Amino acid sequence: MKKYIIIIIAIVTLTTSCSKFLDEQPQGPYPTSEFFKTENHAKLAIDACYEPLSFANSNNRLWVVTDVVSNDAVKGGFPGDQADIELIDNFQIYEDNGNLETIWSIYYEGISRCNMVLKHVPDIDMDKALQDRILGEAFFIRGYFYFQLCNIFGNIPIVLEPLSPEDMQVPNSNQEDVYVHVETDFISAIDFMERALQQNPNIYPSGELGRGTPGAAKALLSKTYLFQKKWEVAYDVAQDVASYGYSLMPVYQHNFNVIYDNNNEQIFQVQHLAGQSPVQGSRLNQWLAPREQNGYGFDEPTQNFVDEFEMTNDSVYDPRLDYTLGRKGQLWFDDILYDTAWSSTGYNQKKSLQPLSEIPASSKGDADLNFTVIRFAEVLLIQAEALCEMGNLQEALIPLNKVRKRARESYLFDASLPGFDTIPQGLLPDITTTDQVTLLAAIRHERRVELGFESIRYFDIIRYGKQYAESAFVDKDNFIYEIHKVFPIPQSEIETNKNITQNFGY
Repeated sequence: MKKYIIIIIAIVTLTTSCSKFLDEQPQGPYPTSEFFKTENHAKLAIDACYEPLSFANSNNRLWVVTDVVSNDAVKGGFPGDQADIELIDNFQIYEDNGNLETIWSIYYEGISRCNMVLKHVPDIDMDKALQDRILGEAFFIRGYFYFQLCNIFGNIPIVLEPLSPEDMQVPNSNQEDVYVHVETDFISAIDFMERALQQNPNIYPSGELGRGTPGAAKALLSKTYLFQKKWEVAYDVAQDVASYGYSLMPVYQHNFNVIYDNNNEQIFQVQHLAGQSPVQGSRLNQWLAPREQNGYGFDEPTQNFVDEFEMTNDSVYDPRLDYTLGRKGQLWFDDILYDTAWSSTGYNQKKSLQPLSEIPASSKGDADLNFTVIRFAEVLLIQAEALCEMGNLQEALIPLNKVRKRARESYLFDASLPGFDTIPQGLLPDITTTDQVTLLAAIRHERRVELGFESIRYFDIIRYGKQYAESAFVDKDNFIYEIHKVFPIPQSEIETNKNITQNFGY
């Protein structure tokens, strides 16, 4: 039987305005003997590597294993609906949980596609700058998939080349070794992509936003170092990211507004495009919207998350609260007041949603809004955390306070805020403490409110250590830090890969 590679054009070719488009239609199956022959084949193959990143179907459940499982959210939806999500929310997590099965499957599919590119594209006679850029993108995407799989599952198999079915019995590597491989992939991505830019400064077409870039690879590399507590190198690489021209948007909410997709703060976004066949738009728009807004109502914010936000003596909240979620007495979308009856907690998150005026109920699961993987605000907080951990406390205040300054100064740039043009007295003052314990707590607080519902929180809770995690989950009787630091490897993988071992406690 012939082997085929299915070429799926990913959603990576966007214009610089709010108009988005695909420049190719999905192609049919190619026999491997006829593929990887031309420059166009190389382009098709790298575009296919991006497709598993998207939320164009229901398989990418990253939000479940990062937000719902954390203390920021509960499952939501109807009781009994999507029972596998509820089990994760309650730390009753088993090997046959469908959410884990699909994440494992699609991310390793993405890795397989990257491996095909890295194996075959070097042999294609094509433009050298384009070839280097494509190889850099493949290293970048593979590094991202391994980074997420490593955080979710811990000890996982590392597969670095296309393998035949009989060679797929690959044992787990230790989580520490997977992180080291992730570093290697991101460093290789930087090398290839920067070399491509040296050969041709215009190697990234202006109409193809959303591709991996050297800046994106460095941002995720710095985050990888941070997760391993490699403070000095995490800071150094995060410092380098600023040289690529990223900056904070004046208004925080613009990071979650389709009009401002791919803005100067967005270092890497998963691109979504409505109105295509097959669907290439974001289904998060339907999964996470309230039922009364034609959604399913999943991923509901908790009171614990709301209580994390600061407010002034006059009860004016950090504006990021209402940019992030709907709450009683506040505007939702389209000048509609939020109704607490929409949610079991009294709140619904907004960052992944678009108003019905943009995406009508008839196409609710096919939205334009991109998904943020990493933005410049997180890079600043990486700098702050690394500096604090190294004991450079005065320096750590600088990037931390840049993030807080932008948040409070939204009042100077967003006319929709009550009292626009004047910052409320006492709102989000600069942090001044140089006590290391107090400053580290302030940085962790800032990560939570700045990056809430961006599929990060659970990883942060776990990496902060046992004491922090047990405090965060004090009301979760089933949580055991030593077991739940990672999720169980899916049963389907245990059954098909005889050399893999299950994680401790499962």
